[in-house]
Amino acid sequence: MRICFVLAVILGAVAFGFTGESALAQQGIFEQQTLTGDWGGARKQLQDAGVQLGLTDIAETLANPIGGISQGQIYDGLITATLDLDLEKLAKWPGAAFHVDGYQINGRGLSQNYVGNLLTVSSIEALPATRLHDLWLQQQFFDSKASVRVGQIALDDEFYLSQYSAIFINTTFGCPEIFAADLPSGGPCYPFAAPGVRLRVAPTAALTFSTAVFNGNPAPPGPGNPQVRNSSGTNFLIGEGGTLVISELAYTFDQEPTTSTWMSDVRLGGWYHSAAFPDLQFDTMGVSLAAPSSNGIAALHQGNFGPYLILDKMLWQPPNAETKGLAGFLRVGGAPGDRNLINLGLDAGLTYKGLLPGRDLDVSGVAASYARIGGAARGLAADESLFTGIEQPALDYEAVLEATYQLNIAPWWVLQPDLQVILHPGGHRAAPPPAPPGQPIANALVVGVRSSITF
Repeated sequence: MRICFVLAVILGAVAFGFTGESALAQQGIFEQQTLTGDWGGARKQLQDAGVQLGLTDIAETLANPIGGISQGQIYDGLITATLDLDLEKLAKWPGAAFHVDGYQINGRGLSQNYVGNLLTVSSIEALPATRLHDLWLQQQFFDSKASVRVGQIALDDEFYLSQYSAIFINTTFGCPEIFAADLPSGGPCYPFAAPGVRLRVAPTAALTFSTAVFNGNPAPPGPGNPQVRNSSGTNFLIGEGGTLVISELAYTFDQEPTTSTWMSDVRLGGWYHSAAFPDLQFDTMGVSLAAPSSNGIAALHQGNFGPYLILDKMLWQPPNAETKGLAGFLRVGGAPGDRNLINLGLDAGLTYKGLLPGRDLDVSGVAASYARIGGAARGLAADESLFTGIEQPALDYEAVLEATYQLNIAPWWVLQPDLQVILHPGGHRAAPPPAPPGQPIANALVVGVRSSITF
């Protein structure tokens, strides 16, 4: 059904181009900014009136021919629909804007079904669903130097982001695994958003301070997958699961003179969660949870927190290259090891825009990410081996190496072959049956290709 929809839109766009009434007839389908063009001038008329509609489709196939829990191949898909309203144009409300977007997620994930790793192979992997994502109202103040955003907001829209890590397919190069593994229900990161308020102040063009307060859990409490407990994104929970606060100070530099693009930045941030978090090794009496004498009730730690640092740098450019060139990024974040599965996340990479002659818009990249299992989780695994007498692999870390290439077929169509090597899937945990007892999940090789189309 989904493939038929996409094909219908493509064929409709091509047919529309032969009417002579649209930009397709003048530009050609592979020169226009979107697949469906200007809709005979209607798209521009809507934008001039303050209404902007968007539709993107990401489709990918991925496989792990080597390693993981078992070998297999999957198809994943994500359709994102967006609506942006400029309320100054529509309602004479200066500095106000409204945004809403939603997802149609389909297919099945390679990590969940075959690899068994923590650093999810694909940034669009989630349970199949049609769900609301962002829904917010924003007001600007002080000549656009400050803004407040209120509504349902995603943390990974604006925080803990690198401008150069975004091309990579593995989830951890977007919203990092230190959030996905440590925050309740994975926090307000894809596919979740949560009710919240965000304040942003930019006293100068180069300096920005942002802070946000979110409901502490994007899904109702309970067992099982949180994506099932909040399957539509419309729970709008307020006052449940504590409060999550995140703040970030960003300094941007290396301005490109022609496009006024900031090509480098440094970001220092931190987060705090007010809920109580269980200890991952000891019970309320200080006894290992794996011990026969344990009461089975984990000790509680009030609150959770972590700092992070992000560096983005344009490293080298050819003469008169504008945004072309070699860039690098580094992100590092930490969290207490007694209450968090991952207590250190580190990723770094290099990207090159316009590497091949005549392919100025293509972007290639290599990156690596490392997630260290916290001391309490490692200690509990060792205790379980000690008390049961069943030897288990020692938990330590998971890492991923990724190489990717974004091939710009047209302004609206990007093809992206991708290769990943997953080391110590699951943090070096034991593989499930029918694997022999105590055998860790094997290192995995992941290959695939992603298609991204803007309608």
